[in-house]
Amino acid sequence: MRPLRYSINVTLDGCCDHRAIAADEELHRHAVENLAQADALLFGRVIYEMMEAAWRPPAQAGARPDWTEPFARTIDAAKKYVVSSTLDRVDWNAELVRGDLGKAVQEIKREPGNGLLLGGVKLPLALAELGLIDEYEFVVQPRLVGHGPTLFAGLSKVVDLKLVSRLEFGSGAVAMRYQPRR
Repeated sequence: MRPLRYSINVTLDGCCDHRAIAADEELHRHAVENLAQADALLFGRVIYEMMEAAWRPPAQAGARPDWTEPFARTIDAAKKYVVSSTLDRVDWNAELVRGDLGKAVQEIKREPGNGLLLGGVKLPLALAELGLIDEYEFVVQPRLVGHGPTLFAGLSKVVDLKLVSRLEFGSGAVAMRYQPRR
């Protein structure tokens, strides 16, 4: 069964608003490495639309730094599954996921391959509730921003995790990977 890995940037005070995170070349390289370990991406509607708007070609010349191009190419080419009850259709190498969330994600996980990469905030909450996330990566940014949104707000049960790896970046950010204690 393919593992479902969740990765997100978060500030020291718990904010996971992408506008509060200062991504640099090293963080983008790390994101490309994460994408390369996955056969597909799993997004909710909000993160899918945000990523599509930011990374789907063609980008205007000079719209983003050259060092973001490997990430742009990798995410553009990636297979995507989009969980949404409001979208009628998706494209950008994407397939719409509907119906019972737990059954649908378990079916996707059963497909052969190396893994799935999960992004966003609301969908990971639902999948954590169902016990379907196999690995959590929190890239903790050395910032205090004083606002939300925050991760896993409203989680109905405690999810105990064990640290499996830690990576420090030149910016002071730290990527910590955890697996659920089962």
